Amino acid sequence: MVGLTGGIGAGKSAVARRLVARGAVLVDADRLAREVVAAGTDGQAEVVEAFGPAVLGPDGELDRPALGARVFGDEAARRRLERIIHPRVRARTGELAAAAAPDAIVVNDVPLLVEAGLAASFHLVVVVDADRGVRIRRLVATRGMSEEQATARIAAQADDAVRRDAADAILTNIGTIEELEAQVEPLWRDRLRPYEKNLRLGRHAPADGLLHAVPPDPTWPRQAARVIDRIRHALRPLVGGDADVTHIGSTAVPGLPAKDLLDLMLAVPTLAEADRLAGALGAAGLPRRAGEWHDNARGLPGKTWPKRLHGSADPGRPVNLHVRVAGSPGWRFALLMRDHLGAVPAARDEYAAAKRRWVARHSDVASYAEAKEPWLDEEAEAAHAWAEATGWHPPAS
Repeated sequence: MVGLTGGIGAGKSAVARRLVARGAVLVDADRLAREVVAAGTDGQAEVVEAFGPAVLGPDGELDRPALGARVFGDEAARRRLERIIHPRVRARTGELAAAAAPDAIVVNDVPLLVEAGLAASFHLVVVVDADRGVRIRRLVATRGMSEEQATARIAAQADDAVRRDAADAILTNIGTIEELEAQVEPLWRDRLRPYEKNLRLGRHAPADGLLHAVPPDPTWPRQAARVIDRIRHALRPLVGGDADVTHIGSTAVPGLPAKDLLDLMLAVPTLAEADRLAGALGAAGLPRRAGEWHDNARGLPGKTWPKRLHGSADPGRPVNLHVRVAGSPGWRFALLMRDHLGAVPAARDEYAAAKRRWVARHSDVASYAEAKEPWLDEEAEAAHAWAEATGWHPPAS
């Protein structure tokens, strides 16, 4: 399930057409929004009841300009209209997705995806982006708007930066249609198709096992937040609220180089609960990794603590989701190390220097991980002493 969005005039429809040409199933939210309030529907009846018969045209269909004028600039009226339309669109979207082939890539063209807070409900969000000036010129040239009208329509939507912040993939459309389509091809070939296959087969995206360390990326926390939002969305019906998911590991420490791999942690009361949630996590794009997984219980020689591990089916965003029992040694150390390195620059810099040494000596992930173990034992002692000195406690769930 792919969410496709972009500001008015960005070129979202051109991307949708190209994806359909490659084999995607398109669900057009605008078209569904018209269908669910068409003449004779209960949706239309509710709109008329809410806004009066003046919003009906002589043909029995909604007079969209009249309805638009009624809700434009009136937040309460707009919200009332959304409460009528959005649940019906979601229900119809679910029906269309369920009717698609098992290996379908369902592209949901949703102009107000970000504004409606829907990003977490999709496996991937693709944003078509273009400069505001480019969009204004397009709207004037292709839709007959004045510059003032185009500017007002753009201003009524989400800020471009907010939309980009929600994106897993951004297609920049400031050139020709051929240049835009050239960006769609690798997205389809290298990300969407493999992601769908991995998801369908219940497997994480394969890795080459080689070590790829990169400089600190200031966008890692936001990338992690998007995945966390998806996890919480997927688990909410099962846990009755927001699951306890946090960003841990090197990518959670500002200024620290790392493998371009997000480490996240889901805290559960028992491993039986972890197993109960495994199916929902897999359906959300994070299938369980096969095998038995354990944490080194730092400070307890020879002791380990079992956990579950899930990986991302998305080849474009590697993720390890550690599912740990809240209060276990592995759970505590993951939070403590993150906070210690974040609060003590000298400790962070020492770890960065050690990483550079290990990377120089090891080309594969397995030997790199083994080389880290003695340092992690020392870090556990230093972090524990820091916690005692500062009164640190694990963040409340």
